[in-house]
Amino acid sequence: MNVVFAVKQYISKMIEDSGPGMKVLLMDKETTGIVSMVYTQSEILQKEVYLFERIDSQNREIMKHLKAICFLRPTKENVDYLIQELRRPKYSIYFIYFSNVISKSDVKSLAEADEQEVVAEVQVKEFYGDYIAVNPHLFSLNILGCCQGRNWDPVQLSRATQGLTALLLSLKKCPMIRYQLSSETAKRLAECVKQVITKEYELFEFRRTEVPPLLLILDRCDDAITPLLNQWTYQAMVHELLGINNNRIDLSRVPGISKDLREVVLSAENDEFYANNMYLNFAEIGSNIKNLMEDFQKKKPKEQQKLESIADMKAFVENYPQFKKMSGTVSKHVTVVGELSRLVSERNLLEVSEVEQELACQNDHSSALQNVKRLLQNPKVTEFDAARLVMLYALHYERHSSNSLPGLMMDLRNKGVSEKYRKLVSTVVEYGGKRVRGSDLFSPKDAVAITKQFLKGLKGVENVYTQHQPFLYETLDHLIKGKLKENLYPYLGPSTLRDSRCSYDLYYLPQDIIVFIIGGATYEEALTVYNLNRTTPGVRIVLGGTTVHNTKSFLEEVLASGLHSRSKESSQVTSRLASRR
Repeated sequence: MNVVFAVKQYISKMIEDSGPGMKVLLMDKETTGIVSMVYTQSEILQKEVYLFERIDSQNREIMKHLKAICFLRPTKENVDYLIQELRRPKYSIYFIYFSNVISKSDVKSLAEADEQEVVAEVQVKEFYGDYIAVNPHLFSLNILGCCQGRNWDPVQLSRATQGLTALLLSLKKCPMIRYQLSSETAKRLAECVKQVITKEYELFEFRRTEVPPLLLILDRCDDAITPLLNQWTYQAMVHELLGINNNRIDLSRVPGISKDLREVVLSAENDEFYANNMYLNFAEIGSNIKNLMEDFQKKKPKEQQKLESIADMKAFVENYPQFKKMSGTVSKHVTVVGELSRLVSERNLLEVSEVEQELACQNDHSSALQNVKRLLQNPKVTEFDAARLVMLYALHYERHSSNSLPGLMMDLRNKGVSEKYRKLVSTVVEYGGKRVRGSDLFSPKDAVAITKQFLKGLKGVENVYTQHQPFLYETLDHLIKGKLKENLYPYLGPSTLRDSRCSYDLYYLPQDIIVFIIGGATYEEALTVYNLNRTTPGVRIVLGGTTVHNTKSFLEEVLASGLHSRSKESSQVTSRLASRR
């Protein structure tokens, strides 16, 4: 189950089907992102695709010597653009592919528009690459703000259903579905996916496996802690401090940045250093960057090197592209790691992160409170980091008998933290507090868990900055072992599916697992899935989310939900509960 490979195969097949000759790839805003995640421009150029155009671009030239490969999402807007295109074609022949199921009426409208008979295929094809393939085991739909209050935004529910069903079709999986009972949005999405499987049952008739695949739908509200933490592995840290948008990192704000490094691309598919280091912690990255530099210095052509013979020149020319590529890799990663180091130092993030980890993983209220108060007095701690510390405190000690949230809110005000961030504290509690969660994030639930935590405390941990395990780890661990409680994560009644899939034994231990988090996944959770895939033979897990969050985007998600309108009332309830205990 490799989502990058699945999307890449679709695109390769499109290009192959169009045959030899010069081509243009005609896309929309979303499919442009989908393609750019799995192919570089230079790779596609090698396949005779010389032009990349947007279907909504008004200024395209007529180029009758080019074949057009259209890869579009099946939206009404795109169908309308394509109808206009076919009525006044700019290219010699059109190969049309939609990223999801397209209605028969839309196909009919396209056929009617094709008066000049420029469409190559009798039938418009569906290639189900309708999602962003981030890593081989991680996908996103790039939806920020999927809910209104506790309910789906109808437009985003439709997009999530399409994205998730396309993912299943591209991996050739017809799964059993389980969902988080405490979340109405999880149940709603599960029902919508099931409706599509039932309606399009012929598309989902894959070779039956002994153990059925499983789709597990979760809600971000159940773990609001994970997206609030600073990260210390390379990919997660880059996203947290710099932001990754479709593999692109904006470095334009870096002091003294050169023009060619204002935007860089980090892709494990085309960058060996990144592929080997994306899951390593920051200390290891520093050491590996040093080794990369030393290796580069050895291979660097000496300035005084004489190109005396034709053989010398030939060797130099042959090695130059490789050298240039390595030079670009070195300067890119040195710049990125240098900027991460600068931000860690400038924002005092080592100290901040240590206290974040204490708030997320330990249960010592008085020590946590003391450490948060101490950091709020530190002028190096930004208002963003100060607010995030108070959010973590508010979530963990929401109902603690000695809850000191009002005092910390006063400290934030005295520090000059803006009202926007102060209001967000109660909004985050409204979004993912005790009242909403179906799980207990903070206290061990049984004797085994208590013993494990005690032993962990005795041994200490290898790295105080990475003590935290996302709640997803526990959920997946229980699922793999057949211990995930059905009363908390029920199956969506399989008896309503059309064929004998309903005769599966529900108690088989799943092997192919697709997890989808409404409200967004994180790179820390992606690392958890990567490690589980590596260490659990026979189990293959793919993680997806409406988006992939860092703290900034998570807080935007919380704000977009509109729950802040009830935040004042929520904080009063929290205060009353705390005073009663």
